[in-house]
Amino acid sequence: MQTIQSPTTVPIEARRHFVHWTPVIAGALVAAALSLVLVAFGTSLGLSVASTAPTWRDTSRTLIAISGLYLLLAAIVSFGFGGYIAGRLRSSWDSALHREFVEFRDGAHGLVAWALAVVISALVAAVIAASATSRALPSATTPTANTGEALIAYDLDRLFRSEGREQGNLAYSRAEASRILLAATSRTGMKPDDRDYLTRLVAKQTGIAQPDANRRVDEAIEAASLAVKRARQSAVILGFSIAVSLLAGAAAAWYAASLGGEHRDQAAPPLRWNLSRT
Repeated sequence: MQTIQSPTTVPIEARRHFVHWTPVIAGALVAAALSLVLVAFGTSLGLSVASTAPTWRDTSRTLIAISGLYLLLAAIVSFGFGGYIAGRLRSSWDSALHREFVEFRDGAHGLVAWALAVVISALVAAVIAASATSRALPSATTPTANTGEALIAYDLDRLFRSEGREQGNLAYSRAEASRILLAATSRTGMKPDDRDYLTRLVAKQTGIAQPDANRRVDEAIEAASLAVKRARQSAVILGFSIAVSLLAGAAAAWYAASLGGEHRDQAAPPLRWNLSRT
């Protein structure tokens, strides 16, 4: 006797485009705007995971940890809210579609909104950074313009400090000294001829004795090495904090979009953002 097997039930696919860009763009704009506001608010309170200011060298590890946690919380809140908007505003799927498919599609909309928000935030940050750099740096037509001088500006002040002696234009000497000091922070260290030249330059510009100039050069080399070390550490901390916060934001956007989809499909959708899932 031949057994007749029942056909396998196949989920009904909604005959619509898989990605609906209107809720995705809306969620991305909300997430990017809220993220910008929260980051700006935290920065105004001093909760920044990195800074170019010399005082950042003395920042405690507790403040660094609090700043990183705040950045993580800001990413979860902003991207989570944007993902919820993307899922809640999305039109309902076909009622015959399996619940797991609905959750995946809503979550995918939240993830796409997260990705678009990251791109928008990166573009805004790049524009702000370029604008701040163009205002802070000297004119490109100035032959003594040196981007590395800003890192050790105070140390250069101490290096060429002079009392009771009228000094001329130190712009080129400072720029040249900064390049020599930054080169000294490499693995090979400062070359003997560069050290002798810098010592003579300091003695000539300040009018101090050769031993005092040699001592100032030693202090400047140590300060420059510390500044470069702290700058590298800040870059690592900043990169790690941003990566972790973005990954957490992606997870929050996926979950929140699925949650928004559940609230959207309820017979009586809640008027408030309820974090609980049925």
